[in-house]
Amino acid sequence: MDPSRSAPLALAERRLAWLDARQRVLAQNIAHADTPGFRPRDLPDFAQQVLRQGGGGVALARTDPQHVAPSRDPRARVDRTARETEPSGNAVSLDREALKVADTDTAHALAVQLHRSWLGMFRTALGRGQ
Repeated sequence: MDPSRSAPLALAERRLAWLDARQRVLAQNIAHADTPGFRPRDLPDFAQQVLRQGGGGVALARTDPQHVAPSRDPRARVDRTARETEPSGNAVSLDREALKVADTDTAHALAVQLHRSWLGMFRTALGRGQ
């Protein structure tokens, strides 16, 4: 068995690729903080992407005909973050972008640690130690 093809490692690698792409998008947002009319961008949530691609969505089941059918997906959330814009039309908030960068950095460190730990377990199982 090739340890680099295991599900946890593959997921960690996909997460690292997504985090890398998100960091590039956030850096572009910060770089355009003074560009008139610029709107900040962000990638769709990684967890939701993985669930959608894996078919992991679970629909509510109506086990009784008297149950009310949902009119919308209960997992969907409305983005309620205020988008303040400058008179130039720029909507980049450096504070918000800095928080996103910090979150992305923390998630990156976690994914790298998971990757290292998983490979360490394989080395231990093979008797090669750490």
